[in-house]
Amino acid sequence: MRKEEVPVYVVNLALKLGATDASANIIEDDRTMIRFSNNEITISKASKEVLLGLFVMIEKHRATTTVPLSSLPNIKKAAKNLVRAAQTTPPADVYAPLPSGPFQYDPKLLGASKLPLSPDKLTGYVRDAVDGALEEGAEKVAGTLVATKTRSTLATSGQVSVTQEKSGLEMSIRAFTSDIASGHSVSVSSGQEEFSPSQAGREAGRIAKAASEPEQGRPGKFTALLGPLVFADLVSQVGRLSSAFQVLVGRSFLADKLGSEVSCAKFTLVDDPTDEGSYGARAFDDEGVPTRRNAIIDRGVLKTYLHNSATAKRFGVETTANAGLIMPHPWNLTVVAGDRSFGQLLAEIDEGIYVTNDWYLRYQNYRTGDFSTIPRDGMFLIRNGEIKTSIRELRISDNMLRIFRSITGLSDSRQWVKWWEVAVPTLTPYAVVEDMIFTKSGM
Repeated sequence: MRKEEVPVYVVNLALKLGATDASANIIEDDRTMIRFSNNEITISKASKEVLLGLFVMIEKHRATTTVPLSSLPNIKKAAKNLVRAAQTTPPADVYAPLPSGPFQYDPKLLGASKLPLSPDKLTGYVRDAVDGALEEGAEKVAGTLVATKTRSTLATSGQVSVTQEKSGLEMSIRAFTSDIASGHSVSVSSGQEEFSPSQAGREAGRIAKAASEPEQGRPGKFTALLGPLVFADLVSQVGRLSSAFQVLVGRSFLADKLGSEVSCAKFTLVDDPTDEGSYGARAFDDEGVPTRRNAIIDRGVLKTYLHNSATAKRFGVETTANAGLIMPHPWNLTVVAGDRSFGQLLAEIDEGIYVTNDWYLRYQNYRTGDFSTIPRDGMFLIRNGEIKTSIRELRISDNMLRIFRSITGLSDSRQWVKWWEVAVPTLTPYAVVEDMIFTKSGM
């Protein structure tokens, strides 16, 4: 049996075994990862993985698994075991059949950008990034470059049979001028044309140079100027917790707020996997439904949660094509740009703190949105509209809803962000937030 025929075969097998609904998805992932530190490449690794994702329902009873794609007897065994497992699982609150096609998909979203993965090309990207950081004053540079080509072949009991190819480049680079002075930047793209490793290196190098000899920061409430990396982390939290599943299980500060103002009117957040050529573009969700543009927050007002078929039935709405067979989630987040430059935003701050990055964002209470996170890399005191002293050892301890309601400005420039703190590709500007709470950190 040809590989591309396996999903339809498995779906039909699951139905014969007693499933009311089934889906099968072959994910072929061709990946090259390069790690570098101390200005030199340390590891270069190419890998190829082929996995088969299976999902079955016996009305309200559901089960899912992922197994390596192997021999036909092993595939049959996995399907039989999964149907048997579904028979014993506790029933869900509702039974929502997998959406019934066939569907029409945007052909421009089904194909991948041309992306050569030759070792010389990829090591050249790394060299460009390292050289850019060193030219801006960095002494040491480290990071990762990941190049991927992915092919997804999905079949469902709703008459879905479709294949999509994707490609991507991710550069994450960190530059150092000392053990306590660093800068971080990223470049994320679905193809070569928009990929800018040299620019990412220069940005990281400039931040690291400016961050030299940091002083102890003073706790308090400050006007905060948030760089794209840290603002993308906050924005991705809003996107992730707009999942109807997170709302239903009580882990979202957006619960019970549909139609309410959850941010300032300057802020609009869209999940748009139909943005052709962007890193997170895709043609269909995990139920085979064609993706669409969804405005999550429109000028401050929460317009929708993100749904698959099951959560949509619970809420009495249509799916937003964000499945996740169990938990819906965003694909490709975009913040609508503001109307001022970085320089104009900076000039309007009398006393504040410029934060370039963060990590370890943790919630004290998901339901209320209370959280803390540690500023990482360059952080700077702002006085009279100018960046002054490099500072350190502060923590942001605040509330998500308060922060988004306190945004006073967004930049007209935006940057795509994706790295291990921001899992969903997010296009975000600089943001100014009033009265952000900074507390003392031991780190």
